[in-house]
Amino acid sequence: MQGKCQEVDFALLRVRIVSVKGGMMIMLLEENQLKMSQNPDKLNSSEEKLSGLEDDQEENLDNLDQSVRKRIRQSAPGSHGDDTPKSSPSRPVSIEELMETAKGVTNMALAHEIVVNGDFQIKPAELPEHSLEKKVRDIVHKAFWDCLEAQLKEDPPTYDHAIKLLGEIKESLLSFLLPGHTRLRSQITEVLDLDLIKQEAENGALDISKLVTFVIGMMGTLCAPARDEDIKKLKDIHEIVPLFRAIFSVLDLMKMDMANFAVSSIRPKLMQQSAEYERKKFQEFLEKQPNSLDLVTKWLQEAADDLVKLGHEMLPPHSSDGATGGAAALCFTAVQNQAYLKLLKWDHMNRPFPETVLMDQTRFLELQLELEQLLVVGTVLLVTFSAAGPALVDVPGFTEKIKTIVKVLLTGMHLPSFNLKESLATVGEKVCAEVNSSLCQHGFTPFSAEREAVLKGQIQAVASPDNSICKLIDSRIQKFLENYLASSQQKSLPAIPGGLGPIQRELEEIAAKYIRLVNYNRMVFSPYYDAVLGKILTKEESQIVGKSQES
Repeated sequence: MQGKCQEVDFALLRVRIVSVKGGMMIMLLEENQLKMSQNPDKLNSSEEKLSGLEDDQEENLDNLDQSVRKRIRQSAPGSHGDDTPKSSPSRPVSIEELMETAKGVTNMALAHEIVVNGDFQIKPAELPEHSLEKKVRDIVHKAFWDCLEAQLKEDPPTYDHAIKLLGEIKESLLSFLLPGHTRLRSQITEVLDLDLIKQEAENGALDISKLVTFVIGMMGTLCAPARDEDIKKLKDIHEIVPLFRAIFSVLDLMKMDMANFAVSSIRPKLMQQSAEYERKKFQEFLEKQPNSLDLVTKWLQEAADDLVKLGHEMLPPHSSDGATGGAAALCFTAVQNQAYLKLLKWDHMNRPFPETVLMDQTRFLELQLELEQLLVVGTVLLVTFSAAGPALVDVPGFTEKIKTIVKVLLTGMHLPSFNLKESLATVGEKVCAEVNSSLCQHGFTPFSAEREAVLKGQIQAVASPDNSICKLIDSRIQKFLENYLASSQQKSLPAIPGGLGPIQRELEEIAAKYIRLVNYNRMVFSPYYDAVLGKILTKEESQIVGKSQES
């Protein structure tokens, strides 16, 4: 890894982090040989970054630094409750050390995103429509192109800016070439010989149209098939200034294509080394801030306590095997699995996320929200089939219709403005109408008004946190995920618990995404978990033995 503190260099690819939000990154492509640009339309040029995006970039990089500082503050002794395990006190850090730490976290986050997110792509930064930055950029761009147009309309024309733009186009075309493209490199160098072009301009013999035609042809040779239509549109532009502007726009797209191709090319190699790389970067961070595992320690401690409590609850009253039962439950894998399950019930608004899963917080939150919606869907389906009896269980398409109705009406259920009770009342109306329609179509007696009222009431009751049916479905979903975690290293998958059949496909899709996150996180951070759990379990077992001896 080379470059400035906010840059990452992957072979031919160099990207600059513009923002990191919830694990998702928006980046600007920066060529290895890119210099100060004379063209303000090049969104990835140095001039654009220094002028139009400087404030935005600094703000977003500051957000990343603040995230690091926030983790440090939250992990510092005294920042948690009394039950938070204490580690080595944090030491004062210099700005240089903090920036170096931020760089390591940024690089680690980028590598993690490329590996975990199969749809990861580099995209150009888009300024807000009415932002000051966009207004300034548009004004500067207009002034630049107006100046170029005025120069070309002079008698005789002045080609200073046009020649500089041709120079940038030449650099861009050369950057797309591989080492073996000797013939193409020679053609570009020969036709776009800036010294010769300057001499032709001084002698009034410069033919800009001829050069631009060559550039468009070369772009068509080097671009991805997806850009063929853009190249055709360039050929329909006959005015020089708009054509220059369009050429740079397409070149930016080609650079983006090249960068994304580089990302897809390095992903397999990165996957082989990413676990070791992330572990190394986290170790460097941990050495600078020894208390950076405090949140992880508390998280694992809570999971161990849950298992101890569960073990005692499963024992018969007055049993003398309390110590044995509690200790047996406390194995490393069981505690880790319980800890990962707790992430699906996390209070993201009021509790900081454990340090080792912080980069996947957004993904775990998305899974949590999907499970919450699926819980309501599954409960409504169970209530509906219980009310309708076996008549509609095997009716083709009925289950999917009910699921579609419920999902549509629950859209946005996690927004503060969403009213679950009102939505479930509407769900009840729609479900009853669909049930009666299906019953009539298949020769069964439709619901009476009384049975409709009962079903609507049961569906509306799902909004209550104490709803027994909802709790039952939730416990079975958690049990399925727990079994899925336990069997993740085996070929056989756990059976779907009773009552979850109608939502089996959705549940297995969520479980598959969940297991991928868990397995990768375990692969990266298992040495740290083992070290923390070694201390926790030793303490737990000694406490259990002590209580057993006292009794």
